[in-house]
Amino acid sequence: MNDVLRQEKKFLISLDQFYRFSNNLSKVLRLDDNSQGDGYLIRSLYFDTLEDNDFQEKEDGVDPRRKIRLRNYGPDMNFAMLELKQKQGIMQKKRSLRLSRKDAEKLIQGEYSVLLEYDNPFAAECFALMNMFCYRPKAVVSYQRKAFVAKENNIRITFDHSLKGSESNFDIFSKNFLENTILDPYLVVLEVKFNGFLLSYIKDLLRECDRSEIAISKYCLGRKISKHYLF
Repeated sequence: MNDVLRQEKKFLISLDQFYRFSNNLSKVLRLDDNSQGDGYLIRSLYFDTLEDNDFQEKEDGVDPRRKIRLRNYGPDMNFAMLELKQKQGIMQKKRSLRLSRKDAEKLIQGEYSVLLEYDNPFAAECFALMNMFCYRPKAVVSYQRKAFVAKENNIRITFDHSLKGSESNFDIFSKNFLENTILDPYLVVLEVKFNGFLLSYIKDLLRECDRSEIAISKYCLGRKISKHYLF
């Protein structure tokens, strides 16, 4: 199980800014192990309660709040990551557990008892939450991610673009996944993640973003049709 506690800042930038920032960052930071070209595929299935409590709490700015998702990195992957993100104040806590593809597919079908086969307290916690509050699959969001990392303060800078989603197909392992564009293709979500503080030379490279910090949510974007979500 992975357990991460950090600050996360989000910005909405143009495609032109993405290429400029990416070029500048490549001179001082290294790409993460998965990045190449304009990035790698991420596909996330978000779960929510019957009454969409997590969606509404995000919209209302409730603190603390949580979201549960199942994530993979393309249809050919033999595993998926079950993740629980919890926000409190400026801090984000993310815990994740690697599931086999077989178990992830069972989870998508609502067989949450598969989590009890893992000798892990986090798996048991997710099982309890998903059953107690009647979590169900609600939306899939996929995008391309280019990521840079620095070992100091566990800094991670990601650029997410080509956002697409579906509220009708939840099979994140499908090779013929039908989805719709959910964000202007000329816009990119920049996320800056770090522990403690952000190093000054990285702040300087991203200085023009200072006034554009937003609370954009990929999950909320993925609910555009059913919730008439407008960003």
